[in-house]
Amino acid sequence: MAASKRKSKSDGVVYREFGNSPNADATARPIQELPPNQQQIRIQASRKGRKGKTVTEITGFQCKPDTLASISKQLKAQCGTGGTVKESTIEIQGEHKQKILEILTQLGYQAKISGG
Repeated sequence: MAASKRKSKSDGVVYREFGNSPNADATARPIQELPPNQQQIRIQASRKGRKGKTVTEITGFQCKPDTLASISKQLKAQCGTGGTVKESTIEIQGEHKQKILEILTQLGYQAKISGG
């Protein structure tokens, strides 16, 4: 006896309410990108959870991930060190508060050094 085989989709989803793409998030809010002079940027050095290594954290960005990545790339090149982007925060390895403050003010951002 021949068994009938059903064709199934590769993702195994039976019903999807919003769109055809599995990566599309219908509930995601659009990111509002503010001009640099309207953003309040905070720069601080931190060692928490990094086994004593200092990292300069830059927070307060309200921009798209592409813009954040390009700013991060420019800061890493100017400081001559590595870093990463996590959510809306840029982390630069080492303590570079003053240098980052100068770079961001030249780019037109309202930046302040916070913390000790």
